[in-house]
Parts: sequence; C-alpha cells; structure tokens
Amino acid sequence: MLPPILKVKPLKNLLLALFCIASLQSLGQEISPKEYKSKKGEMFFYWGWNRSVYSKSTMHFKGEDYSFRLDKVKAYDRQTDLSLIYINPGTITIPQFNFRIGYFISNHWSISFGLDHMKYVMLQNQRSRITGNIGKSGGKYEGTYNKEEIELEYHFLRFEHTDGLNYGNIELRHQKKFHAWKYFNFSLIQGFGAGLVVPKTNSNILSKGRNDEFHLAGFGLDAILGIQMRYKRGAFIQMEAKGGFIDMYDILTSPYSEDRASQHFFFFQPNVVIGYQFGLKRKQSN
Repeated sequence: MLPPILKVKPLKNLLLALFCIASLQSLGQEISPKEYKSKKGEMFFYWGWNRSVYSKSTMHFKGEDYSFRLDKVKAYDRQTDLSLIYINPGTITIPQFNFRIGYFISNHWSISFGLDHMKYVMLQNQRSRITGNIGKSGGKYEGTYNKEEIELEYHFLRFEHTDGLNYGNIELRHQKKFHAWKYFNFSLIQGFGAGLVVPKTNSNILSKGRNDEFHLAGFGLDAILGIQMRYKRGAFIQMEAKGGFIDMYDILTSPYSEDRASQHFFFFQPNVVIGYQFGLKRKQSN
C-alpha cells in the first residue's frame, strides 16, 4: 500500500489527466523578460514512489537436466503497507521508489541518472502452457511437454524480483513551463532513456533453493511524460507516467550457476515524486 496520493484508480485516469494538462501548454502564460532565468547549469534531484504494472511474459528456464518455456505468465507489483517505513532513513529503500539526479545542459533539456526500484511478483498457482523437458531431478514434474497446461504451484516454481526489479537508467528530458500562478510554476516534462536491470531475484525452481545475489540480468528502455509544480526555482512535486520495455536474458534462479532464466515484458509506472532544483553557482548581480 502506497501513500494515498499514489492510489491511482484506474491507471487510465492518470494518463488522461497528464495529457489534458499537457494540451493546455499553448494556453499557458509566457515568461516576461524580467522573470526569465535560464535553467542551464542547474541541477535537480528527487525521491518518490511508484506503482507498477506488467504485461504477460514468456519465461525460459534451463539447468543441468531441464529446459522449458512458460507462456503468458502473469505478474504484479508488491506494495509496502503505509507506515513510517516510507520516511525512516534506515528503511526508505524498502518500498517501491524512484530516485533521480540530473543536470540542465540547456534551458529546456536535462540529462539525468535514476534508479527505479520496482517489485515483480509472479502470480502463484496460475495456469500456463509449458513446452520443453524436465529430467529426474524434477520429481513428479519429470517429462516432455508440448504446450500442455501446468499449474505454477509453489513446489514447481516461485519467482519474484522483490529486492527488487532495479532499473538504473540515464534519461534525456525536455522541460518547458506552460503556466504560472503566484509563486508556483507548472512545467510539462517529456523524455526517454535506457539502462541496465540489476535484480535480486527470489526464485525457487523445482525446490532447488533460492539465489540471493544482485546480478546484472539485462537492459531496459523507457519513455516518460510528467507534470511538475515548482515553488519559485526550488522545491517541487511531480507526477509522472512512465512506460517501457525490459529484457532480462540472464537471471540467476538458484545457488547453482547452471540454473538460469530469461524473460521480457512491458511495464508501466504512475509515479509521484518530491524534489529540489538548484544552481551550482551564485548568479552575479550587474
């Protein structure tokens, strides 16, 4: 469970709101010459929280005496109950979070590095179609399969990226002010990025035990659309809709190095973040 501000119902409403606000950009107030200050050379950082939604995924598993594919596997995120965990410095990395730090290379363009900490949990006891073979170590699951239905019960497969689905990425973002109200500035943000995925996978396949290591498993691509409300040129709150594609081609699934998995899927995040924008140098007066 996330803070109430992140309870999006349904997710379509967030996208609709963002696009409606973005469409007002051409009607926004223009900055007068006296108010104009370039953002070039300024930095920003933010911290916030996400929900995440995943498409169905095709999963491949292989080991010493098994190799099989599971089709259209469903998964969901895992929210942390609302508590002081969200603001306690010792526990703030437990919930699903977004962190980013960036630098404005021009008045409208910034380059930034961020970490999206999502959680991916395979739906237990769902039914999927399996193709491949499982050897004697699979016990009652030994056999050759050709798109037969199988129940993904606990002793066959448990599969989670819950510590988590860590997507470290570099993004290029365009930010433009479209409205001002008293001391507040409203900006439209659009961008895209790419990065690496370093999950800590909690997996138990055929009762072999779990692997508990961070591991470079693949890469991701993303695009983002956001609305920012900033107080003067300092603190801000930002609402984002972010989506992309993740391909993990080398996932560790047990303590044994020969046990690996691969999967790819699309993801969507509605995010709410708080941050601060600042200049690196004090501006000299004329």
